[in-house]
Amino acid sequence: QVQLVESGGGLVQAGGSLRLSCAASGFTLPLYAIGWFRQAPGKEREGVSCISRGGTSTNYAESVNGRFTISRDNAKNTVYLQMNSLKPEDTAVYYCAVTPQSQAMCMMTPSSVTSWGQGTQATVSS
Repeated sequence: QVQLVESGGGLVQAGGSLRLSCAASGFTLPLYAIGWFRQAPGKEREGVSCISRGGTSTNYAESVNGRFTISRDNAKNTVYLQMNSLKPEDTAVYYCAVTPQSQAMCMMTPSSVTSWGQGTQATVSS
């Protein structure tokens, strides 16, 4: 069964950190660009970050640039999202998904994703 499973969410205070993991099973993760997305209550799902197949190119939403870092360990078939200096507005369910890649650039447009996992909840208290 082909799937991505998110983990690592939790409850932290503002200014704290979380590291999310996205583990792949049933397919070879290094062949795909991967994106992280989030959806807060009452809001649309939005792209947070993405990483290209080889890991040489990354992209970040302006709201998280400089605070979040995406990385991948292809040997472990896993992609990570390190989230530092968290703010209450980062509270959301976070999802990882396979995303398109055009030349060297990955894309983090939710409408380009065809399959979603369960997500992991990250809650930042003020």
